[in-house]
Amino acid sequence: MFERFNHVAPPRQVDPRLQSGTKRMITLLGRSRPQLSSAYHQPTSKLVSLNDVASSPAQDNQLTPQREQRLRASLDGGSRHIMTENTVIVFDFDRTLIDDDSDRWVIANMGLTDLFLQLRRTMPWNSLMDRMLEELHNQGKTVDDIAQCLKGIPLHPDVISVIKSAHSLGCDLKVASDSNTFYIKTILEHHGIYNCFSEIVTNPVLVDSGRLRIFPYHDVDSLHACDLCPPNLCKGRVIDRIQAETGSKRLIYLGDGRNDFCPTLKLVAADCVMPRKNFPLWDRISNNLELVKAKVCEWSDGEELAKVFHSIL
Repeated sequence: MFERFNHVAPPRQVDPRLQSGTKRMITLLGRSRPQLSSAYHQPTSKLVSLNDVASSPAQDNQLTPQREQRLRASLDGGSRHIMTENTVIVFDFDRTLIDDDSDRWVIANMGLTDLFLQLRRTMPWNSLMDRMLEELHNQGKTVDDIAQCLKGIPLHPDVISVIKSAHSLGCDLKVASDSNTFYIKTILEHHGIYNCFSEIVTNPVLVDSGRLRIFPYHDVDSLHACDLCPPNLCKGRVIDRIQAETGSKRLIYLGDGRNDFCPTLKLVAADCVMPRKNFPLWDRISNNLELVKAKVCEWSDGEELAKVFHSIL
C-alpha cells in the first residue's frame, strides 16, 4: 500500500568526508573575494548588510530608534502593515530555514556515511537519497526511526520567531527545497511551524510497505531544460508559477545554494533576495550583480536573518 505525504500545506560533529560532492555547502571564508560594499550601491541591485540597514543615514530603510520601536510593536501583535499582506516569502530549507542539511543529517546520524561515499558519484542525488532510505529499510529501520532522527535537527529560535511573526502579519510563506516532503513536514511539525506555510514545493515521498520512497518533483513528463538547477527540481519554474498566481505581490526569496540562483534571476526590482553570506548563492550573486534585479540583503546566521527580516517587512 502507498501513502502519500502531501506537500501543500544539539550541534554535532559532521564527518568531514560528507563535505564533498555536488550538493556540499561551500563556506568561502578562506577564498579571496571581491569587495562588495561599494559595488552594492548600484541603482539596479543593492546588496544590503545588517550594518547598512542599521547605521547608514542614506538608506531609506534606516532603523531609527522610533522605527525599531514600531517594528517591534508590529511583530508583537500590534498594527498590521498592508505591505506584509501583499508579500510572499519563499524559503529554501537546508542551510537556510534549518541550520543544517536534512539529507546529510540522516546519513551521518543513521550510519550511512560509508555507503553514501561509495555510491556518491554513481547516481544523481535524488536517486542516491532514495537508495539511502532503501538501505535503512533493509537494516530494519522504520519510518518512525527516521522521524526521530530528523527531530534532532535544530532550528534557530529567532528563525522560528520570524516565521510565526511573518505569518501573523499576513505574509504568505512557502518552502521551495530539494529535500523531500517527509523530512520537511516532520521537522516543521516538530518545531510547531508547519501550519505557517501555505505550500511546500519539494520532492514527493511515498511509504511503500513500510519503506520511504523519494521521487523527483519534475517527473519524466515535465523535465526542464534549466542548466542552473538539478534535473529533479527547477526552482526558477516554481517562482514563475508563484508570480503568475500572485500577480503584483512582493516576493522575498531566502536561500544559500547554487540552485537558488535560478529563482533569484526571476525576481524583479520590487522584490528582495536574502542570500546566506559566504555560501554559494551569495558567491554567485556577488560575481553576477548585473544580472540580479531584486534588492539583495545578506545574512549570516539566524539572529542576523531575523534582524534583516524585521527591517524589510
